[in-house]
Amino acid sequence: MCNHPNQEQKLAELLNGIKSFQQRFYQQSPDHMRDLVEHGQHPKVLVISCSDSRVDPAILTASQPGDLFIVRNVANLVPPYRQAGEFDGARAAIEYAVRDLQVEHIIILGHAHCGGIKALLNSLAGHKPQRDFIGEWVSTATDACCRYVLDRAVSKEKASDSQLGEVDIEQFKEHQHLVERAAIKGSLDNLQTYPWINQRLVSGQLSLHGWWFDLESGDLWTTDNDNQEFLPVLD
Repeated sequence: MCNHPNQEQKLAELLNGIKSFQQRFYQQSPDHMRDLVEHGQHPKVLVISCSDSRVDPAILTASQPGDLFIVRNVANLVPPYRQAGEFDGARAAIEYAVRDLQVEHIIILGHAHCGGIKALLNSLAGHKPQRDFIGEWVSTATDACCRYVLDRAVSKEKASDSQLGEVDIEQFKEHQHLVERAAIKGSLDNLQTYPWINQRLVSGQLSLHGWWFDLESGDLWTTDNDNQEFLPVLD
């Protein structure tokens, strides 16, 4: 099957990007890459971010090769700790970063206009996406939506879908950023269900952070020390 000319052009652009990377890191500053090859990677930070093409952690933070260990998935979600009968790339990557690389920071990086969170809200409103995996995956954030966005009286216990009325969901859609931030806090909570993460948190060897990136303005919001509230990062 022949590729469309625009497809060929895009592939050519990507290959040119690889050539630029080679020139920058292998020809102009080869010592850094040689060190990464000979001594392995030793990143201090694990970033769990959305797969969204507009929010690339390495680009946003101007990081160099070896700086970040990155896990990307739809809506930057962390499932709770579970072992039996499941194959999960997210859990495996988190375990490797914490237990083998011994990262010192874990950042959950979410963003505005997240398609995964939009899919979650549509599902809660009774319009589940006609896809094989997305609906079930984003449902991981349902509890966080109930806990951090719904009225406190409702969210003291795990809310059922029936408690999420149509009016509430429509209000959530108008303020989707609240749900995006709630999902980040929910993932931070889920991280603490991993025994080897909790152990390092207690010992002070690891810290957790929530970040929310505003696509419209480029502003970054981060959680406070207790990971309960988001505050803007000011100049």
